[in-house]
Amino acid sequence: MKTYIYTATDAQGKTVRNAKLQAEDANDFLRKISEKGLYCSNYREAKGKNGNSIYKFKTAELSVNCRQLSAMLNAGLTLVRSLDILAKEQIKDGPKQIFREVYEEVQKGTSFSDSLKMQGGAFPTFMISMVQAGEASGQMDIIMKRLEENYLKESKLNNKIRGAMTYPIILAVLSIIIVVALMSFILPTFKDLMTEEDMRGLTGFLFAFSDSLRYYWYVYVIGVVVLIFGIQYALKVPSVRFKFDKIICKMPKVGPLVMKVYTGRFSRTLANLYSAGIPMVESLERSAAILNNMFIEDAFIKVVDEVKQGEQLSASIQRTGIFESMFCSIVYVGEESGALDSILAKTADFYEDESDSAIQRLVSLIEPVMIIIMGAAIGTVIGGILPAIYNSMANLAA
Repeated sequence: MKTYIYTATDAQGKTVRNAKLQAEDANDFLRKISEKGLYCSNYREAKGKNGNSIYKFKTAELSVNCRQLSAMLNAGLTLVRSLDILAKEQIKDGPKQIFREVYEEVQKGTSFSDSLKMQGGAFPTFMISMVQAGEASGQMDIIMKRLEENYLKESKLNNKIRGAMTYPIILAVLSIIIVVALMSFILPTFKDLMTEEDMRGLTGFLFAFSDSLRYYWYVYVIGVVVLIFGIQYALKVPSVRFKFDKIICKMPKVGPLVMKVYTGRFSRTLANLYSAGIPMVESLERSAAILNNMFIEDAFIKVVDEVKQGEQLSASIQRTGIFESMFCSIVYVGEESGALDSILAKTADFYEDESDSAIQRLVSLIEPVMIIIMGAAIGTVIGGILPAIYNSMANLAA
């Protein structure tokens, strides 16, 4: 599906500008515009990445929308009527347009899940899978309630991660600002006090670095921009991304803390998908994919193959060496008792609580490192300048 941005006028003469519409091609777009009773004066194809939707819902938005749908469906409203109300209640233009298109597709007889899928990635695959299960079981209100709870928990976890990382990021920015200020404004004021003999070793290096910052600052700016885009490009290369994700999972101290976050998210997703009636193989594939970690996804290719051949899930996961033994034991108990979905849901609660502690411990590891780096940078400048200043003062006194 492609996204088209258009300007059109309705039968009452009201003009709509920069509206969006999903269509297969230009002919399909013009047909849909005609069905809406609009006269299109201008349109163009939106250049989203890989043809995806130019708007993607955040977890907090998905939680609110799922809660509203669940409440309306539980109150006895039809899905079409619920989507119509939901589209009208959207504040932003992007979500309003997307839900309006979903409403129109469902009204024409398209399934709800297919209508969501047609929005070019605006909705996550996990939500689409859950909606498909709700359509098959006829329990759409219950599925929407589960989706609300899932995205609410995920939103809270994301907020905690962002909040916890705020202080280390501020320290890093301050370190850079202090070093640049020292080198660009303070250090040059001492240059006239220095003799040729003083301008050696560390002191000479610092003054050379200071001059380069003052006169060739644009080279550093270009270097930083190239580095950022280079890293982003490198992480899009599958082999590089695989190695990076593996390092994150296996890194001493950091790896176990990150894996607790992954375990909680994996447990919650698998519990929701499996309890909704989605086959175990598909549930495993989607649960691994939602972690956005190529190292884990690659390991679960073998897990899925073994489960297809009748292998126990707990034993197959244990062999990957990714998740800790306690989690594998819990999965084993769930398989033996026939209550895997409920046990996974409780396990997700436990690991999500552990994730809070893991995030705090991860930040507690980062903070001292940032303080040490900032102290080392300032200490290097002072260590290179003070001896030279003392020597200059001694020469003047002599």
